[in-house]
Amino acid sequence: MLKNNSRKFIETLNSRLLVFDGAMGTELYRQHVFTNRCFEELNLSEPELISGITRSYRDAGADVLTTNTFGANRIRLEKYGLVERLVEINRAGAGIAREVAGDSGELFVAGSVGQFPASGYTDDEIETFILEQVDTLWEGGVDFIIFETQLSREAMRRCAAAMLKRVEIPFVLSCAVISGNESAAGESVPRLLMPFGDDVGKPVAMGLNCGSGPEGLLQAAEIAVKVNPLPLIVQPNAGIPKEFDGRQIYYSSPEYAASYAMRLVSLGVAAVGGCCGISPEHIREIAKMIKPLAKARSTHSILQAVESDVTEQPELLFQERSRFAWKLSRREWTTSVEIVPPRGYDMESTIEKSKKLHRQGIDAINLPDGPRASSRVSSIAVASRILSEAHIEPILHFCCRDKNLIGMQADLLGCAALGIRNLLFITGDPPKLGSYPNATGVFDTDSIGICSLQRRLNRGVDLGGQAIVPPTNAVIGVGLDPNALDRKREVDRFRQKIDAGANFAITQPVFDPEALIRFLDEVGDCPIPILAGIWPLASFRNAEFMQNEVPGVIVPDATMNRMEAVSKRSKEEQVMVGIEIAGEMISVVKDRVNGVQVSAPFGKIEIALAVLNNT
Repeated sequence: MLKNNSRKFIETLNSRLLVFDGAMGTELYRQHVFTNRCFEELNLSEPELISGITRSYRDAGADVLTTNTFGANRIRLEKYGLVERLVEINRAGAGIAREVAGDSGELFVAGSVGQFPASGYTDDEIETFILEQVDTLWEGGVDFIIFETQLSREAMRRCAAAMLKRVEIPFVLSCAVISGNESAAGESVPRLLMPFGDDVGKPVAMGLNCGSGPEGLLQAAEIAVKVNPLPLIVQPNAGIPKEFDGRQIYYSSPEYAASYAMRLVSLGVAAVGGCCGISPEHIREIAKMIKPLAKARSTHSILQAVESDVTEQPELLFQERSRFAWKLSRREWTTSVEIVPPRGYDMESTIEKSKKLHRQGIDAINLPDGPRASSRVSSIAVASRILSEAHIEPILHFCCRDKNLIGMQADLLGCAALGIRNLLFITGDPPKLGSYPNATGVFDTDSIGICSLQRRLNRGVDLGGQAIVPPTNAVIGVGLDPNALDRKREVDRFRQKIDAGANFAITQPVFDPEALIRFLDEVGDCPIPILAGIWPLASFRNAEFMQNEVPGVIVPDATMNRMEAVSKRSKEEQVMVGIEIAGEMISVVKDRVNGVQVSAPFGKIEIALAVLNNT
């Protein structure tokens, strides 16, 4: 019979992101326990050591704790003369992890089962060896079994075949992928993850672990998410270890591992953790980075309509809501320039820049809301002053990160009161990305959910089903990422945004016009206008920053090489090349989009104007 916590694990795995723990062996090595010892036997002789490492992963933010039993099978223990203690070792390993996790149902315990020889034993013998370890772990209190670092499809098949006799025990099959996105047996990722037949047990998830490091498993995961119908768990090594003073040292930093965890999350993986070299410090950074996203990705459904006796009103026609909307409705070429709000409260420079852009015929000013989790003056205040003093319409970015639903609805009504009609709804970057890493992300909803709320307000009904008189008349905009690693998910979410009420979209900065065109081809006939995001590069250093530090942005090698070629020249010459590249981008996509949003690097609107004047 399925345990309650096991059932909850399966439900959670399919509903939100999970963080697995990292390496046990590496941590023991750091504690000066060397490889001539049986690490699994430490469950008996030094349980406090194993418990301490497990607690450190729990305290770092791991949702899943793995037992120290990878090699606690009959074949491996025989080498140490410990076969007769197999049951004790596995039961102790399960008990330690269970005690650290507790029984609240908030943390889960994975029973680790490692590799078995590919030859020298019959299938029946291997099945017996697998089940005696699995049964002991299950009796010891684990929530599921994870067959880790399997070296071939056949190895995974043998594990799954054994589990056909234990249908009440959920299990995960995780394979090691090495260079070239292949197993040690030379099998491709699609071959490894191909569904098994009905003659074996059914895993609840598939996994990729170990391998050559974050970059290698990212490449494998990009393939895996396209061919694997089950939840995918990815646990890379911390790179390739290097020998120093007789020890194997991993030099991959926690920040590096966390950056790759973010990229894995963008692919749509179900869980991220670590293998060899990944320490509690790595898991702490990973958890800080992806847990806000876990909430953001799973909460937009909270905005399903509340039953109400209030009759919804017809929405104001799109073209009548603002000058910006009127121009978009006619499918005329529309331009906007992005200006980042100041860090302080002196807005005079921003107002003057907005006036100049208005005189130059720009249609709207784009105002980010806490870009990259930075803290700046209220974008609503800036938008209000731009509208009243510069007489040009703002497009206010509205971020879901910083306020709960009550606060967000209050701000939406405030925008309506101030006449701020054009809103671009974004989920927002996790606080860890910015200068305030200890701040918490609220993420009561995401960009899809907030679109639904705004459309509801446009129809005269608030989140609680109360009447809003008169209804709001917001123009609902959304973001779009043509560079998304999981293109299918991005296209699906874009369609959900349209269904939720989106009236227009602005893309992330795109440096590869062909990538945008391919994305638009995948979208097909689009019922709403799209503006291309254009970022004129100011220097090679700026290009490196965009490539490495801004989520969702990919700068092609050709563009990087072009900027690097002029990196020794004057700043003015580098800017001119950046303007040329941006202009070329616009010329290629002009027939496929309805306008552009051009960023002003470092607040220099002259650069943005130069791009627009040269196209």
